[in-house]
Amino acid sequence: MAEILLKALSAFCFGYPFVLAWYWITGGLLYSLVYERHRPPQDRPDALPSPPPISILVPCYNEGDNAEETLAAAVAVDYPDFEVIAINDGSRDNTAEVLDRLTSRWPRLRVVHLATNQGKATALNTGALLAKHELLVCIDGDALLDPHALTWIAHVFRRGNVGGLSGNPRIRNRTSLLGHLQVGEFSSIVGLIRRAQTSYGRLFTVSGVLCAFRKRALQDAGWWSPRTITDDIDITWRVQLAGWRVIYEPNAIVWILMPETLRGLWKQRLRWAEGGVQMMVDFFKPVSRGRVLSLLPTYLNFVVGILWSYAILFDLGASLVRAFDVPASVALPTFHVPGWWGLTLVLTYLTQALVSHVLEQRYERHMLRSMFWIIWYPLAFWMISVVTTVVAVPRALLRPRSERTTWISPDRGLR
Repeated sequence: MAEILLKALSAFCFGYPFVLAWYWITGGLLYSLVYERHRPPQDRPDALPSPPPISILVPCYNEGDNAEETLAAAVAVDYPDFEVIAINDGSRDNTAEVLDRLTSRWPRLRVVHLATNQGKATALNTGALLAKHELLVCIDGDALLDPHALTWIAHVFRRGNVGGLSGNPRIRNRTSLLGHLQVGEFSSIVGLIRRAQTSYGRLFTVSGVLCAFRKRALQDAGWWSPRTITDDIDITWRVQLAGWRVIYEPNAIVWILMPETLRGLWKQRLRWAEGGVQMMVDFFKPVSRGRVLSLLPTYLNFVVGILWSYAILFDLGASLVRAFDVPASVALPTFHVPGWWGLTLVLTYLTQALVSHVLEQRYERHMLRSMFWIIWYPLAFWMISVVTTVVAVPRALLRPRSERTTWISPDRGLR
């Protein structure tokens, strides 16, 4: 019996990433065939006969070095009717002075100053309540909007059941190994996952660096929660539970800065993992009661991913016991891994990279330069997922839920 269980656990450890990769590949190709096949190139969106007005919200905390560049790109987008609202969330640097100076240069820009750092969720809620328009586009304080992003977003919201949208982040800083690996991540993992989830019905999360919502959907969802670790994951689930669709729009491009130090990457990914665990706890009751049945596969996939991470940890522990020659009477059992699994996963990751290249090349030129990193990133992705998930689960479960989440300045990489 123990032998059968070990073989089943072994199949789970090596089969889960294999099955999920093909799940993503299939969903990504389906999305491409249905939504992208007959679209114009990214730099030529169809003109809208009556484009809806849009409010761009830019929450800022200690963005003195980035605010001018970000807001310059925002006010220069190719769209007829929009406003930009920058929310200074109690910054401790010169963000307030920079924002006030820019208001005299750009009439579309409005600035709101909060006296203390109250967190990104509160900053977004403040901006949303002050916004003049129904459609809200939210970007980070270091993000550069593509000139045509608003037009693509407006196209999506012509569908009356869409309450939220995730944009397509592209990496700006590529001067280090971590930078190149993250180019691979956003090309071969993130875009493919969001295409697949849109095809299958429900998104796990919008991209916090570029997302868009209807005010009505936010009202139905209860707005952004100031007590969540990751506001983007939390609001995505609450908008969908309120009966709205949240989808991915790859043409809505934004250029972003990502961590290029191990410490910065670790802090970012641990926060993402904690936010996922918090979502799993917070939304267990509504999902288990079947309020939105189409969310169940996305929810279960996250739960299975946590179990997989601990299964991998168990396997590594057993391997260490064996490596240190612990007596057999106290040694942990070890998995029996078929020798062909390694080659199977390598071929799968290669296929995933090639499919991603085909799907993403229309959004970013010269992707072949990053193909080497795209091929190898899935391995790094799974290893990072294991470590951050194992650490995040107890942290998220033990974290006081009454605690308000405030900002920290993230690692923005090498410029």
